[in-house]
Amino acid sequence: MRTFRGGLLIGLAVAVAVAAIAAAYELYDTRTLKRTIRRGEVLCGVNKGLPGFSIPDDKGNWTGFDVDFCRAVAAAIFDDPKKAKFIPLEANERFKELQNRKVDILSRNSTWSMSRETSYDLYFPAVAYYDGQGFMVPQARNIDSALDLNGSKVCVQGDTTTVLNLADYFRANNMKYEEMKFGKLEDVIKAYGSGQCDTLTADASQLYALRLNLSKPGDHVILPDIISKEPLAPVVRQRDDDWMMIVKWTLYAMLNAEELGVTSQNIDEALKSKKPDVMRLVGTEGNYGENLGLSKDWAARIIRRVGNYGEVYERNVGSESRLKIPRGLNQLWNAGGIQYAPPIR
Repeated sequence: MRTFRGGLLIGLAVAVAVAAIAAAYELYDTRTLKRTIRRGEVLCGVNKGLPGFSIPDDKGNWTGFDVDFCRAVAAAIFDDPKKAKFIPLEANERFKELQNRKVDILSRNSTWSMSRETSYDLYFPAVAYYDGQGFMVPQARNIDSALDLNGSKVCVQGDTTTVLNLADYFRANNMKYEEMKFGKLEDVIKAYGSGQCDTLTADASQLYALRLNLSKPGDHVILPDIISKEPLAPVVRQRDDDWMMIVKWTLYAMLNAEELGVTSQNIDEALKSKKPDVMRLVGTEGNYGENLGLSKDWAARIIRRVGNYGEVYERNVGSESRLKIPRGLNQLWNAGGIQYAPPIR
């Protein structure tokens, strides 16, 4: 009898513990969304200063591709892109600060990799920008291929996948190099600009941005070689599913809008459309926004206040910007690229 009773008590204790854990996880799932709504703003971790992606002016006004994505999330929730607050973070602190809930979301040129999800308990909901690591060199070196970089002094930012890719590339091609590693991006470009190294490696998008900071940008070339896959994505905490869904579908709404030809300029006409896929996007048919915990017009808010994916790309890093980075892989799937969003239906 004692054995039976003892086993029963242990079983009850285990059941109570499991129930408590389940309740905690259920609470955790919805905590970011509820806290964000209660606070009245989205806390967004961004790069401290990367032209085209996230950079403040002398009055503290932020602009950039990553900045606009955060504003799109704020627009979806609050119908007000100004309710995104930007918190600049270094590369070596970004994931820890997300874990510590200093920010709700990272929109900070961060590469999606398996180890980052498993080691930090994070999710990368969807790829916002398909990138790859490249090299920049002074034009005076007369180099047109990364395979000619043997013996180079290479400036690189520490605590990034860039360091690992650099080592892999030179080892795979039986070349030697001298690594000059710096903790801060501004120190990397400063060292390169002063001639401490003769090569700079970073994501290709970063190279276009960093070149603008040099005293004579035209004296430097970005080599055509891409040596890695760098899917840049927003980042959220694991076991935060409600929040992850909003972040993911914010991006997908912007991509679907571009594919359907819905822009910030014609959103009022789109709201009158009788095309089923447009109606589902803008919320005049179905309850897709409500299923996310948002309003029916959540996607229309994003498009009106911030724009579709193409609009955001072109004004920040594309043809309308100083960077003028070709769309390349970031074209829609039906225009030669690989950007592709699941349908809203």
